Amino acid sequence: MKTKETWSDPIVDEIHEIRKRLVREAGGTLDALVDKLMKSQERHGERLVSRQRPQDGAKAG
Repeated sequence: MKTKETWSDPIVDEIHEIRKRLVREAGGTLDALVDKLMKSQERHGERLVSRQRPQDGAKAG
């Protein structure tokens, strides 16, 4: 019988820890985090990047 090998990547682990911290700081739920981010977006909308769609025939990226 084969055992599953645990895969770990330090960058992915760091991202998961940051997500957990952000959720905890927002109130403990993903819904609370989304609410916090939406309010931040409303307050600082002028700072957000607005990407334009490429025109017909133009390559993206």
